[in-house]
Amino acid sequence: FAAFMMVERFGFGAGDIALLFLLNHLINTWLAPRIGRLIGDWGERRALTLEYIGLVVIFSAYAFVDIAWVAALLYIADHLFFAMAIGIRSYFQKIADPADIASSAGVAFSINHIAAVIIPVLFGVLWLTSPAAVFLAGAVMALISLALARLIPEEPQPGMETTLAAPPLSEHT
Repeated sequence: FAAFMMVERFGFGAGDIALLFLLNHLINTWLAPRIGRLIGDWGERRALTLEYIGLVVIFSAYAFVDIAWVAALLYIADHLFFAMAIGIRSYFQKIADPADIASSAGVAFSINHIAAVIIPVLFGVLWLTSPAAVFLAGAVMALISLALARLIPEEPQPGMETTLAAPPLSEHT
């Protein structure tokens, strides 16, 4: 909805949007490997925590921004934080049985596809009433994701998928 906001609220034309998309792509292409290394160095829990805190701030700012260039910077930052979502995949690879990865990925893809169809419809209807509410709802979703990311252990592994799991029994007990 951020690109739609650029057009509706700030009057961006096709050339402006194309330039924003190009700039966003170039910045993200350059930073993506660095984000991958950050996730490797920091771990999934810390990287996803940073991602979701950033998204809460950005989505909240989208709701109230009234300066076009600030909105454009938020758009680029938004995509940089979304690039950290690769941490979800690396977390999954650490905790999943390799034999289950394909079927689990298929289920995850289906769930994401359903959400990708339903959420835009619901948020599109909400947009008609309050564009700010769309972004605040996104901030709430990011806040929920933040709470869930905090359940990821510092060193995830099979048997220690969440901080709620009991530690694996040692061989000496």
